[in-house]
Amino acid sequence: MSHVRKHPDGKLRCSWVTDDPVYVEYHDQEWGRRATGQRDLFEAISLEGFQAGLSWLTILRRRAGFRAAFDNFELEKVAAFDEGDVEQLMLGP
Repeated sequence: MSHVRKHPDGKLRCSWVTDDPVYVEYHDQEWGRRATGQRDLFEAISLEGFQAGLSWLTILRRRAGFRAAFDNFELEKVAAFDEGDVEQLMLGP
């Protein structure tokens, strides 16, 4: 089994990457690169947690919503969320 495949644009990518543009962008721009900085690490850890039971592509497609819900993963802002903020999050999609 090959671990890479040629995509319609002629580029070789990991075999798990579908032709979905969201997946292609993630693979080309982020996959295999170390997350650095507090915000990037917090986002990566959070998204991994939300993935439980879902496909990674599902999480990537909802990434903009996660960023909006969690103040762009600014740790200080999220740490200041109160019960009302958490309740609002629980009611959202």
